[in-house]
Amino acid sequence: MTKAHLIEKLSEQAPTLSHRQAELVVNTLFDSIRDSLKNGEKTEIRGFGSFRLRIRQTKEGRNPKTGETVEVPEKRMPFFKAGKEIKELLNQEDGMKQMSL
Repeated sequence: MTKAHLIEKLSEQAPTLSHRQAELVVNTLFDSIRDSLKNGEKTEIRGFGSFRLRIRQTKEGRNPKTGETVEVPEKRMPFFKAGKEIKELLNQEDGMKQMSL
């Protein structure tokens, strides 16, 4: 599912919202999650999951062409952890049948 699909689905589910308003809602949601991660904060959406940062420490790597040792700098990586309800939904027998269709 793409962002455009989410906007379309929201405008269908809430007929009082125009397509432009639905787009604003979806963009605001994603921007809020992005900004909280940028500030090092965790975002938790009950029943869905949580977004947080994981920090990968500096490490040594190798240049595959030359074999030379290089330092790979520390990285901040986004991480999503699915909530209990989503995990249960995905692991139900009916959910597995629907996913394979």
